[in-house]
Amino acid sequence: MTSGSTTVTSPWFVRPPATDHAARIFCFPYSGSGASAFSAWPAAIGDVEVCPLQFPGRENRLGAPHYGTYENLAASLVEQLAPRLDRPYAFFGHCAGALPAFETVVRLAQRGLPRPDRFFVSGQPAPHDASRDRMLGMPEPALRAELESVIRGRGIEPRPDMVDMGMAVLLRDLAAAREYRRSEPVVLDCPIVVLHWRDDPDVSLEQLEGWRQYSDSVDIQVVDGGHHDFMDASDELRTSLTRWR
Repeated sequence: MTSGSTTVTSPWFVRPPATDHAARIFCFPYSGSGASAFSAWPAAIGDVEVCPLQFPGRENRLGAPHYGTYENLAASLVEQLAPRLDRPYAFFGHCAGALPAFETVVRLAQRGLPRPDRFFVSGQPAPHDASRDRMLGMPEPALRAELESVIRGRGIEPRPDMVDMGMAVLLRDLAAAREYRRSEPVVLDCPIVVLHWRDDPDVSLEQLEGWRQYSDSVDIQVVDGGHHDFMDASDELRTSLTRWR
């Protein structure tokens, strides 16, 4: 535990909260991944502490029951987040990770808890368009090939056991994504910054426009890189993520 912190360690976080940063950004991983998606990010960007979230049913929480639905995930996460909302904070959700992030913001508002100062959405269409995700209709062999490609893209040669474990997580996460439905937008009481990756072949700039219905303040920004390049935490991305400070 960091000196001076009174927050109890939680399995939802990969490290104890720091007390020497003025703000926090909570990072939501995409389907099939966990907190390690942010392993190349620094522990802090300027005065903002980086807080990767670890969902149950993966990585060091592999033995924990899967969350089942995004709604369940958000409801459980709110309880864990509450003690850490003692300073300005933001959410960052990449790809499908933006959807439980959105549901968490909704529940924080319902509970009267502090809202995020910014909600960053990376490469993910709005909730009412979530069913258009191409991965939801892909057969398992295609999903396996996709997973192997992502692993190779990080400079790792995928072993069969590694891919098998990743597929087990990915299939459960995609089942949750298929169940998720938001037919009508819900306006959030916080600004939304939507990041479009310039070289993303799967999500177009036009597909991100739907987020404009979810806040009175929506800024769509184009950043260099492909769909998974958020993992590298480029200088351009870091600048975007701290501009609200």
